[in-house]
Amino acid sequence: MKKLVDDLRLIYKCCSLYYEEQKGQQEICESLGVSRPSVSRMLKSGKELGIVRIEVINPQGRTQGILEKQLEQAFGLKEAMVVSTGATTPGNGTVGAALGSTALAYLARVLHGGDCVGISMGLTLRQVAQAPCNTLEPVHCTFVPLVGGIGEGVDTHANFLAGEFARRFGGERLQLYSPAIFTDPAVLQGFRREEAVRHVFEMYEHLDTVVFGIGTLDNSQSTAVRLRYVDRTTLAAFSKAGAVGDISLQYYDKDGNTEPYRAYNERVAGLQLPAFKKITRRIAIAGGAYKAQAVLGALQGGFINVLLTDETCAQELLRLKNHAHLRERQGKTWKQ
Repeated sequence: MKKLVDDLRLIYKCCSLYYEEQKGQQEICESLGVSRPSVSRMLKSGKELGIVRIEVINPQGRTQGILEKQLEQAFGLKEAMVVSTGATTPGNGTVGAALGSTALAYLARVLHGGDCVGISMGLTLRQVAQAPCNTLEPVHCTFVPLVGGIGEGVDTHANFLAGEFARRFGGERLQLYSPAIFTDPAVLQGFRREEAVRHVFEMYEHLDTVVFGIGTLDNSQSTAVRLRYVDRTTLAAFSKAGAVGDISLQYYDKDGNTEPYRAYNERVAGLQLPAFKKITRRIAIAGGAYKAQAVLGALQGGFINVLLTDETCAQELLRLKNHAHLRERQGKTWKQ
């Protein structure tokens, strides 16, 4: 007797009942007088033979979906999410409501009760914390500030932002009552052992997720300069030494190397940047082409494995990556 999976007419009818008429597999069994395994095999054959073609449509547009896949493949990311151009305003340091809402929705999807979530500082995270989002439900997480901060600019300090994220998600927060930068690293080491703050530094060992923005060395855009954590002269010296960006006030070069800036970085009261790489989910939020060099350095350093960005930054990242790859190939050819 002819095998059912070789009967094209029957395969078509089975697929039509399932995909077009929305019949369940048991209903199809009864209608066609075949077994449940035969229905499963015919549905599989329908895809293999091209009788059934399934197309997945990105509701936000084909361009963003392509960019997301390209970013994930180019940089080995767990996930990339790209919003349309215009979600950020180039050059003004803002992420815009669309990227902020996307970031909140992503967090709502991946955070689970009992998670410990590190929150960094800066204008980007302030805008994310205040973005509109209708999909948030209570998640019993603990939000932990990743860096100290006192004085002006309170609404961009990690303490304030940890509280804002805890409020949005109905979680709890810790507070790190500390300056962001210490003059003497030895004093900082002693401070870390103080009873009032030790529990925060110990919590860094239990973080499941960190959420952070990416700083640039542009004086007009730098939160670190605006809050006087670093002066313009120092920033210019870092730039001359090859720095391209900072995360939680800690600087790195185009390859993600932090060593040239260790004398400054080690005075930052918070989670040290090399330790970021030990955390399971490392979420960077940044938009605009002007951030691409800084984001690329952080990617190269392994500080990011989830990137939430916009089209302009994504396109520039891929262009920079392709350019570097081309130069590397040309260099190998020249040596040969």
